[in-house]
Amino acid sequence: MKASVFIATSLDGFIARADGALDWLPADGGEPHGYDEFIATVDAIVIGRKTFETVLSFETWPYGTKRVVVLSTNPSALRAPAGAVCDFMTGSPLEIVTRLGARGMTHLYVDGGITIQGFLKAGLIQRVIITRIPVLLGSGIPLFGPLSHDVRLEHVTTRVFPSGMVQSEYRIAG
Repeated sequence: MKASVFIATSLDGFIARADGALDWLPADGGEPHGYDEFIATVDAIVIGRKTFETVLSFETWPYGTKRVVVLSTNPSALRAPAGAVCDFMTGSPLEIVTRLGARGMTHLYVDGGITIQGFLKAGLIQRVIITRIPVLLGSGIPLFGPLSHDVRLEHVTTRVFPSGMVQSEYRIAG
């Protein structure tokens, strides 16, 4: 099973404002930066409940018919929006990967701060693509949290876009 992260952060490393707001992101995602090509390679998107609730506030469901796995300690309380393909699960990152692998999935897109941190701590992320947006928020929800050990990364590539976005891709070393 391969698990990848594709996420935007402010230049100072935040994925959202403290209240979860994403108003600082470029309208419509900014210029094309590889998201469509990336999302075409994944079998499912794994997000936590908070990210799911944020996405529900968008005007339209952004994932089309791509399978979305929502992690929650109370999955029976959640409902998928019309037309969305959602599974609601509980369990550790390893249990989730094992279940999805048993369904034949081979590439997961892991999104949302707490979910990314949990999968990273469990050693289940192999690829990280971070697009830095040229804005400083000063505070907010950080992409990375405390770790029990260093996580070494190998740089793959960095791309710069006309808007000032800078995207770097890394492989988890080891």
